[in-house]
Amino acid sequence: MDIFAVIGVFFGIGMILTGQAMEGGNLGQLLQITAAFIVLGGTTGAIILSFPAPIIKNAISMLHDVFMPPTTDYNALITEIGGFATKARKEGIIALEKEAYNASDPLLTLGLGAVADGTDPTLVRELMENQVEQLEDKVGSAAKVYESFGGYSPTLGIIGAVMGLIQVMQNLSDPSKLGAGIAVAFVATIYGLFAANLVMIPLGTRIKFIYKRVFLYKNMIMEGVLSIQAGESPVLIERKLRSFLLESEGAANNG
Repeated sequence: MDIFAVIGVFFGIGMILTGQAMEGGNLGQLLQITAAFIVLGGTTGAIILSFPAPIIKNAISMLHDVFMPPTTDYNALITEIGGFATKARKEGIIALEKEAYNASDPLLTLGLGAVADGTDPTLVRELMENQVEQLEDKVGSAAKVYESFGGYSPTLGIIGAVMGLIQVMQNLSDPSKLGAGIAVAFVATIYGLFAANLVMIPLGTRIKFIYKRVFLYKNMIMEGVLSIQAGESPVLIERKLRSFLLESEGAANNG
């Protein structure tokens, strides 16, 4: 489990509630079911209208990855590919046909199987790149769902605020109803901003960040498979794959 994702959620919520308590408020003041229906329900409707059902389901399933990120053990991958390269050198490329099914990643299985079948290197690359592109599309669309939720919810918060003020204006002659209308107006705005900036937009950002590591992992697999097909030595292949990690660390430091 990614403990920092959990900490981020509870820390953000905790600080907001603490700040409200320091101002003399309480949790009950923020619990407005009417505002929740308007903002969260309305935004959910907008998302359902914006995206096909498979994309929404995919976005929901990727919530798991936020707290339990996919495994990307680069060193283990380099060792595994090195083992395949050694076997190919000793026994020939055809020996990888059976070994491919025991590979740790589906992309590695696909690439090694294609190499063992004698597929042209250009086609092998295209097959693997197609798999990676499909994953990129899934990740991008999932992140877009959360980012769109974050974009819609403040607007729905404003709608809720206006609706609350309408109720206030209609009940100016009855002071007992003014408080509820004003509460809905302000709490709806809070819900919209809260959902956008503390939950949904950060979720979209984190999904994209997590999968940067996955895409690096996939690129290493593609390079490893094509290097094995080219007949390069296991030592050279390992050096090439480790260069991916050095480039990634340099980009992170410069960023």
